[in-house]
Amino acid sequence: MTKRKLSRQQRWRIEKVQAERTERASKRDSRADQALNEGELGPEQSGLIVSHFGQQVEVEGDGGQRQRCHVRAQVEGLVTGDRVTWHEGKPTGVVVACNERRSLLQRPDNHGKLKPVAANIDHIVIVIAPEPRAHANLIDRYLVASEAIGIRPILLLNKTDLVNEENSDYLNSMLARYEEIGYPVTRASTESEHGLDELKATLREHISVFVGQSGVGKSSLVNSLLPGTDSRIGALSEATAKGRHTTTTARLYHFPDGGSLIDSPGIREFALWNMDREKVLAGFIEFRPFLGLCRFRDCKHEHEPRCALLAAEAEDKIRPERMASYRQIIASLTAE
Repeated sequence: MTKRKLSRQQRWRIEKVQAERTERASKRDSRADQALNEGELGPEQSGLIVSHFGQQVEVEGDGGQRQRCHVRAQVEGLVTGDRVTWHEGKPTGVVVACNERRSLLQRPDNHGKLKPVAANIDHIVIVIAPEPRAHANLIDRYLVASEAIGIRPILLLNKTDLVNEENSDYLNSMLARYEEIGYPVTRASTESEHGLDELKATLREHISVFVGQSGVGKSSLVNSLLPGTDSRIGALSEATAKGRHTTTTARLYHFPDGGSLIDSPGIREFALWNMDREKVLAGFIEFRPFLGLCRFRDCKHEHEPRCALLAAEAEDKIRPERMASYRQIIASLTAE
């Protein structure tokens, strides 16, 4: 598709907006410098971004104090979970630097460009439920994406009170396949409070996020694990068995016994962004011992002779369900 050319007036407007933003940022920095020089800001200290509000962020100091802060112009792309250097102020503090991140979760914006959503995450908890029905291919997409960014995934079967004779075999068989290849699986119910203590122990001393399709009970889990939070619960639609997004702000919550949870609408349904065939292959962890062993370098792992993956599947070293899921993901990426 041919790129639309901008008119002279449109270019002028864009340049004007950018100049105004630069000027506002410069003024904020000047005021911050003046306040610092005049002793109006506190000493430099480390902190944690616990929420983001447009041009401002909420920072938690090492002592537990929290304050809204302006962000210096050169500090770009701050997200919840970032460790920063900042100064307390009256009434507003100032963030002057962002520390190195150990992990970063991103999603595409309206223009397809990746933007950061949350930082320094240790666990991605993939939440599934008996209803809406859990599908292995969707789980595999989450797992591949988690592996690609180097964040440990955990599978959580929520709403175990809805497990019955009709769905138990399907769910147990599917989850057993993931346990077989080394993924941790846990089960919980906010209705019966079953498994919540075990889940808290798993998440203790780590920063985690919940992801999963709408309606699996992510907001209910937040409210059960962290009583008193203002995360609103979306009711499950009886007609479509699909939930509605309810949380509007990315925010970090601390568990009473240690560990933290980031709840953000931008990461609840993250998918395979900017992925290619090689990254998808590496995301299937049981494939890794066989990668690079095929006869042909450009093997598509479909019907080629001496394909190491096909041989592993024939020898029951790779589950046929996972091979089928891999092919489905590759086909969807090609279609996009």
